[in-house]
Amino acid sequence: MSSISPLISDAPDLLLRFRQRVAEDLTLLATLHDCEPDIALVKALNKLDFPYCLTLLSKNGPGVEVQAMMRSTLVDIDALLEKENNVLDELAADYASIYLNHSISASPQESVWLDEDSLMCQTSMFQVRAWFESYELGIPDWRLRPDDHLVYQLQFMAALLNRDDDMQTLEKLATFMDEHLLRWLGNFSERVMVRCETNYFANTAAITADYCEKLRDMLADILNQARPSRDEIEARMQPKPAATEVSVSFMPGMGPVV
Repeated sequence: MSSISPLISDAPDLLLRFRQRVAEDLTLLATLHDCEPDIALVKALNKLDFPYCLTLLSKNGPGVEVQAMMRSTLVDIDALLEKENNVLDELAADYASIYLNHSISASPQESVWLDEDSLMCQTSMFQVRAWFESYELGIPDWRLRPDDHLVYQLQFMAALLNRDDDMQTLEKLATFMDEHLLRWLGNFSERVMVRCETNYFANTAAITADYCEKLRDMLADILNQARPSRDEIEARMQPKPAATEVSVSFMPGMGPVV
């Protein structure tokens, strides 16, 4: 937990700025998963000094190395672009393998990870859609990109942060992350890192997962509410059916009959 969180929660102006900055970060991360990078995006990321421009960064552990690798990767891509290298074609092919044709089996859609048969557009999608609709939000066309897609979930989180200054909205954000994004984002990230072809997308996946975990920890601190365990979340989302009483009758000379 970050020691800055109590300070943020007690200072409305600081909390507002924090929410705005994190919303900007989530929007940027959504952009990285939305499409393959082009020259303009690479130039913009380098100008921002991505990922060091992000509000929540790793100070120790594997995340520090990933951040350094991403910074180096973006510098290398920029240099290759100056030589008219085919680096953008390689990135476009890797994007397609992850987000379009799913050839590395790392779907950016929640249902695929949580459905028993790994199918798209299942219960998770409708649950996420209900969240969007409760805030009068929607997506352009679920047939092209379902509601539970990573990009839409990141954009929704940004929308909540920008919505108002109510602490209850932060509680809702924490609940959404627990019940949806964080139940599968780590698995998605790990699979992309292992199976994709480029450092750009491997690092993008790792940074996104790390950032969202840090954000959830920060919310727990700001709200002074401990994060629920994975088992608690699964019990909440997939409650066991209540036991049904069955009447038992007895007949002379026989055991119980249902």
